[in-house]
Amino acid sequence: MRKLVVAVIALAGFGGLVGLGALTALLAGSGGGQQDWGACNANLGVWGERAGGQQDAATLGEESLRIAAAIITIGEERGLPPRAAQIAIQAGKTESNLRNLNHGDRDSLGIFQMRPSMGWGTVAQVTDVEYQIHKFYDVLLEVPGWQEMRPGTAAQRVERSAYPLRYHRWEAMAAHLVSTEGDLSGLSGCENMAAGGVLAGKAMEYAHTKLGSPYVWGATGPNTFDCSGLTQQAWSAAGVTIPRVSQEQYDRGGAHVPLAEARTGDLVFWGYGRDPDSVHHVALYLGDNKVLHAPQPGESVEITELWDSGELLPHVVRPVPEDPPVTESTEPAEPTEPTEPAGTTAPEVPVGRPTATVPTAPSNVAGPGDDTPDDSDADVLPVEGGAR
Repeated sequence: MRKLVVAVIALAGFGGLVGLGALTALLAGSGGGQQDWGACNANLGVWGERAGGQQDAATLGEESLRIAAAIITIGEERGLPPRAAQIAIQAGKTESNLRNLNHGDRDSLGIFQMRPSMGWGTVAQVTDVEYQIHKFYDVLLEVPGWQEMRPGTAAQRVERSAYPLRYHRWEAMAAHLVSTEGDLSGLSGCENMAAGGVLAGKAMEYAHTKLGSPYVWGATGPNTFDCSGLTQQAWSAAGVTIPRVSQEQYDRGGAHVPLAEARTGDLVFWGYGRDPDSVHHVALYLGDNKVLHAPQPGESVEITELWDSGELLPHVVRPVPEDPPVTESTEPAEPTEPTEPAGTTAPEVPVGRPTATVPTAPSNVAGPGDDTPDDSDADVLPVEGGAR
């Protein structure tokens, strides 16, 4: 069984960055060797802030640590990827604080607050640790595309909670527990991977040819762009397909890498209140604390200093090709067309620099089993309480 190492490595969170001077220092380096592309899974690890995962794990009691260890061990025995254990830990922490409870909302019981009346099993089963974990994994594996989802979103698809955003709260902690040495780095296998040399170079070469092109909301070229239209087409020119809009580019555009490790061609994002679920702008990182982007209506594609108006996210996205990159001696692949023509997906909301922070509704964090029924999910098995 993999040993859970809690409070081993001190993690430097984005909160330690102060001003653009600190950003310049942190972003100056771009070393590191090329890693095998086959080892990279862009969908593992932490999507938002890294700081706090180790601290949260250190607050877990003995029972909670035993249950987390059981989740990891059973996942490994079933041959599941680490992401499955991360999802289960986030769900268990949210529903029961990773405890095998004998109470809950209505007849909700156990780690995941499964309800016997809703088909999760008998009372004896849903209070048996091993049964509960296997049952959670069984249902998770029936969720289409679960490995490509943000972990908390996948947890919600299993639990069917009336408060879907609450599972994200324990993302860093779960990744910390699942990682081999209690550290958040290295979990995805992408962190030390170079930006692809010829791939990033071709993306930036394309972007530079578009300097001076007018910003037009919803445009994806060839002569006008919005922010995500430019980034999508730049990487398309390198033969790498990424989603159309900035939120999807952050969620599914590639490997999440700390801002401090950004390299040329990486995608830099801004979100209201630094919330990774409220991304509204994206740019291409150039190096030397500079970005290339399509700013807002009335302006044109430009190169500017990286700025932080209180919305710069602490992670960049490194687009990852589906196939290994071509070598310098091989003819590059022909540029691909965007997967979604302009107008088929909601375009970006124009955002200038700096922007006013728009408050977002707070997530409803409920205690174990405090969910209310959601009739829209009535045909989904199983359902209720923590797990409906």
